[in-house]
This record gives sequence, C-alpha cells and structure tokens, in this order.
Amino acid sequence: MDFDLTEDRQMLSDSLTRYLREKYPFEARNKAAYEAPYHSQSHWEALSELGALYALAPEEAGGFGGTGFDISVVFEALGGALCPEPVLGALMASRLLSAAGADQEALLSGVQKYAVATGEIDAWYGLDAIGTQAKASGDGYALSGRKSVVYGGQVADQLLVAAKLDGKVALFQVAADAASVTGYGMMDGGGAAEVVLEDTPGTLLLADAAEALADAANAGIVALCAEAVGAMDVLQAMTVEYLRTRKQFGVAIGKFQVLQHRAVDMLTEIEQARSITIKAAAELGGPEAARYASMAKNLIGRAGRLVAEEAIQMHGGIAMTWEYPGSHYAKRLVMIDAQLGDTDYHLSRVMAA
Repeated sequence: MDFDLTEDRQMLSDSLTRYLREKYPFEARNKAAYEAPYHSQSHWEALSELGALYALAPEEAGGFGGTGFDISVVFEALGGALCPEPVLGALMASRLLSAAGADQEALLSGVQKYAVATGEIDAWYGLDAIGTQAKASGDGYALSGRKSVVYGGQVADQLLVAAKLDGKVALFQVAADAASVTGYGMMDGGGAAEVVLEDTPGTLLLADAAEALADAANAGIVALCAEAVGAMDVLQAMTVEYLRTRKQFGVAIGKFQVLQHRAVDMLTEIEQARSITIKAAAELGGPEAARYASMAKNLIGRAGRLVAEEAIQMHGGIAMTWEYPGSHYAKRLVMIDAQLGDTDYHLSRVMAA
C-alpha cells in the first residue's frame, strides 16, 4: 500500500501547516482558544479561503475531497497547531447535509458556521436514549429538549439537531438564534454550548437519520484521531529537542539511556496511532467504518494519554506551566479521548461487534 499523500493533498497539507505556523502562532492561538467567543473569525475566514472546508466534502456536494484521507490531512495539520476553530462541527454537518442532499455552499465557504447537536445528559453518545422530541407544527416542526456540549455551538449560525419523530431519530436544521444557546469555553481551548429547545421551529432534513448520524460520527472520529496524531508528532519532537538541550550535571539529559528508551516508546505509540488512523480513514463510508473507527479511537485514547504523560514527566516542572506549549498539547490529547466516546466506550463497541 502506498502511504504517500497525493500531490493535491500534500499541497493542502503544506498550505495549512505553513499558514498555521506563520499566521496563527501559539500566543494568538491561546488568546483565541481561551477568550470568548473561543475562536478567531479572521483565522476562520482564512482557513476557508485555503480550502480547508471544501476538502471535507465530495465534488457532488460542492467540495473537492470528502474521503477519510482528505479529512485526515486537514485535521492532522489542525492538530499540529492546536487550532481551536470549530472545524469538527463543520465536518460532521457536511456529512449530514450530504446525506440529506441539502445545499451546503454556505458551510463550505465559511459564510455560516454549523454545529451538530446530538449529545444529551442522559444520551451522551448513543442515539437510543435521545429525549429531544419533534412534533408537527403548521407547515414545519417544533422541537423541545436539551442538547449538551455542542462543540462549536457557541458561534454556530445553524444547528443540526437529532430528535425523535414518530419513534425514529430524525434530523432537523434549526437556526441558532431561534434556540436558547449558552456558550462556554472548554478546558483544553475552543468552545461548546448548551442548547435548550422549547417548541423551537426546525426544518426536517431526514426522517430516519440513524445511518447518516453514524456516518457523521465515524467521520468525526477519524478527524479526532488525525488531530491527535498531529498533536502527538509535535509534542514528541518538542520532547526530543528538550532532551537534547536540557543539561544536568553538565550533560544533556538525552544522553541517559532510560530517557532515550522512553522517547522511542513515545515514537512507537505514535506510529501505531498513525497506522490505525490510516486504516480507519480508508474504511470510512464502508461497511466496516464503525468497527475501525472504534478501534482507532480506543488506541488513540490510550496512546494520546501515554504520550502526554511521558512528555510531562521527561520535561519536568516546566511542562506543567501555562506558558510552555507542551502543557496545552498534553491537555488536548487527554481531552480528545472524551470526545465522541472514550476508550472504554469504543472498546465495548469493538467487543460487541
């Protein structure tokens, strides 16, 4: 199997990486990530102009990508820079709009921001226990319920909401200003929102959305895995550079064999994580997509935590400071495990399959 990127994907990766490195430095990233509205509108527009959003959708939907590998290229670059922009919501929304055959030019051009509202307090990841209800109201529908931790919901213009309709999980589009949206910052940067719906008007996109929601979740998992790989690459390089330059008793600590072994263990974990992400990306959209997405998410969760902990231990106290980028990479890696199902959840899915 050829693991090299195609010319177009390599160009996109290079463009995104260069832009994020030169125009979105770490200080600017932290300001955007931890201060309301927890993203930067100017950088969002720049990412859109670079084609990051168009790469998430297939040609028939108005994009120029849409495969697992296109998604991986975009999110690995975002992960390397810890970019807090709400691209995950755009990706999942694009998959859902494609399934519904809806126009998504406003999403792909970045003119409107979309967020996907599926999680609830009593139905965090699965769809069976969704409590949000939809009912016919005039020429449309009215939705009532509460959605929790809607990533990117704090700045969304449109919400794609999963709700029960006639006993099935349906998908609706809701204007964000028609709902009660309470935004907040996440501990690892970026934002989310609680969304309360009280007879809120919505447009039906899919009457039976279970399959489309599963596909969107699988795409989101591939994206998070690629983001984690990008973040782990940077953190590992940062750690190796520290081992080369930090001296103790007049000797670079990288000379100590035990630390060399631990650095190699980090690299091994990252390469395994990269391999399973490639496999999950290759299977996206196929009959085995959910199985390999869960396998990848489980391994990424374990590898990300190990790499984060090893980096902190080998750096020492500096790795716990706000000013040092390594602490933010470690925090993000640990938090990725909590998004779209953690290691235990996905292990149970693999076992059940």
